[in-house]
Amino acid sequence: MTIDLWILAASAGLQWALIMIAALPNILKKGMGWATGPRDTDVAVEMPAWHGRIVRASANMQENLLIFAILVLVVHVAGKASATSALGAEIFIGARVLHPILYAAGVSWLRTGVWFVGVVGMGIVAYALI
Repeated sequence: MTIDLWILAASAGLQWALIMIAALPNILKKGMGWATGPRDTDVAVEMPAWHGRIVRASANMQENLLIFAILVLVVHVAGKASATSALGAEIFIGARVLHPILYAAGVSWLRTGVWFVGVVGMGIVAYALI
């Protein structure tokens, strides 16, 4: 399996971790009845600011993971996996690990810069197709 595919799998793991981190405060504050129920009515509880940020970071990762996955899979199927595509994938995952940490901490400009580095990583993976 190529480095690109390993990093794609790790990216899926990161997305899963973000979903779990976002879900835990809801379960702790609203209870298992809410978590396992139909959630027809929501229980209004105050959440810490970092929770909303993690929810948004998870949504952002979901958006970017779709594009990254398509690129990695196309590179793999086309037989174009290389040191270049691996570098792009490594840049992507590094940025995507830092992004939710900075987001949860409320670090605005640096977080945006790190997000852009992840986009550059995807661009490098795409470049491997040329």
